[in-house]
Amino acid sequence: MAHHKSAIRQWRRGLRRNAINRRNKSALRSQIKKLRKAIENKDKEEASKLLPQTFSLIDKSVKKRTIHKNKGNRYKSRLSRKVEMVNPSPSK
Repeated sequence: MAHHKSAIRQWRRGLRRNAINRRNKSALRSQIKKLRKAIENKDKEEASKLLPQTFSLIDKSVKKRTIHKNKGNRYKSRLSRKVEMVNPSPSK
């Protein structure tokens, strides 16, 4: 346990940040699961509706530094590719 006043403050601050990050990550994971479920059910309309909401949540998590920027970009890339693959448009 920390003994200095500043160390105790940082410890408390760390606990609060930990709780906030956990809450943000949980919300993000839930949203991604919802989107993946729609993709799995081949529901292109629902997946297309959920995609912008999921992107927004990913961007917010990156901005709050809950997840790394590259991880956010990787999520967005993979999810958008999967949504496009649900019912691929006819090739030229």
